[in-house]
Amino acid sequence: MRALKIAATGMSAQQMRVETIANNLANMSTTGYNARRAEFADLHYQQLTRAGTVNAADGTVLPTGVQLGLGVRPAAISVNLAQGSLSQTNGDLDIAIDGKGYFEVTLPSGQAAYTRDGGLKRTGEGLIVTSDGFPVAPEIVIPSDARSISINADGEVYAYFATATQAQLLGQFSLAGFTNAKGLEAMGSNLFVETEASGPAVVSTPGADGLGTMRQGYLEDSSVDSVREVTELIEAQRAYELNAKVISAADQMLGATTQIR
Repeated sequence: MRALKIAATGMSAQQMRVETIANNLANMSTTGYNARRAEFADLHYQQLTRAGTVNAADGTVLPTGVQLGLGVRPAAISVNLAQGSLSQTNGDLDIAIDGKGYFEVTLPSGQAAYTRDGGLKRTGEGLIVTSDGFPVAPEIVIPSDARSISINADGEVYAYFATATQAQLLGQFSLAGFTNAKGLEAMGSNLFVETEASGPAVVSTPGADGLGTMRQGYLEDSSVDSVREVTELIEAQRAYELNAKVISAADQMLGATTQIR
């Protein structure tokens, strides 16, 4: 009976939806995390009678036909690129991107990766790195005798020294933008890598080419809406239960068929 397989695809789809919601809720406190949404599409249709077929009895054209759907399939898990709210931390290396763009970091393999997590740190040599120790490109080194640093909206990093009255420019952060940021491949640790779908990275200074600006002393919160996620969780649970009832009903129908003597 087709109903068993059709309902099974529905249960599998709702399970994926719940897993996506669970991942969103698990990352409610992840800096710069963008909520995901599971998207689905119907499967192929079995054409029992095609629309437009000529009725052999009187020569009329059938207006609709008979098309039997075979279930549902996952189409995509789309990323909501809405920016999260900015929380003030007063950390000198906490930097939030106000607008579009990603920090570029260099992985140990030499490959470029991208992140919106601006909770940066410095190594013993003063190099600015991510929380996992990956250097931010372009590399900026903070001298050990610097009293404090200042980062303006354009990403320029200045250091203040006890022996000088003027701040010294250490370098300038850049941001990377993408034609289709939803096409980036997530690799964990708040990092993404470019794909053919995302297009190549367009690196520019903050505030230029449609990119955002930088806010020192702030971090971007997750964009997850907990109320919406819980509401969708309830909907997914109910949809799963309904598909399970279809399987139960189809099983009872098959049982009734086998008992016919």
